[in-house]
Amino acid sequence: MRLAVLELPATWGLRDRQLARVDALLARGPEAELVLLPEASLTGYVSPDGDFDVSAFGEPAGGETEQALSALARKHRVHLVGPAIERAGDCLYNAMVAFAPDGGEVFRYRKRHPWYPEVWAAPGQGLHPVVDIAGLRVTIGTCFDIHFMKSEAAAELAEADLLLFPSAWVEQSDSRPSMLPSLAQTFTTAIANANWGAGSPRVAGQGGSRIYGGDGVVVAEARAGRADAVIQPRSRA
Repeated sequence: MRLAVLELPATWGLRDRQLARVDALLARGPEAELVLLPEASLTGYVSPDGDFDVSAFGEPAGGETEQALSALARKHRVHLVGPAIERAGDCLYNAMVAFAPDGGEVFRYRKRHPWYPEVWAAPGQGLHPVVDIAGLRVTIGTCFDIHFMKSEAAAELAEADLLLFPSAWVEQSDSRPSMLPSLAQTFTTAIANANWGAGSPRVAGQGGSRIYGGDGVVVAEARAGRADAVIQPRSRA
């Protein structure tokens, strides 16, 4: 599989500008079969004033943001996994939605473990999906979920060739360079981390988007907003 992770800069309330960045990064190439965007990277995760409340950006499933992601998937003929602040009844979810090259929905994942300031977000109740995309078995977990996946999603990680890991990382001392290789090695699962980039606000933890092989070795790092790698299915005895 030809895989790309995009590292979009932190913004707030500039969805159309972010979508235009995605369009430009996909047009720049190289061609990809699966593209991952960072967590909450279209709406913003935290405002320049330090406000974590994104409830004003909530949309029902199939709303304008998801329609725009679907259109980009069709335009560039890729599987595109992007963020949505999903409103369902009285609940809001920090969601990631995957669209196929024909624009159809492949899966929808609601973050199971919202980070402490995400008081607006209801915990997702569904399991971590495992789906077939471009010859690989693919699963997903969003940002803070990563701390729970070894215990809660061991079966899914053992089945998957690739873990999609969108994030808006905020640690002063970044644990990803040690934590992600260890997780990859434990399950022999490649990991694609699309993290938010430096922008407004500027906080610790931004940048450092990487793709790890199933042996935990970095195979690509984001440069100029994008990292690309070819991921093979793992050997199954």
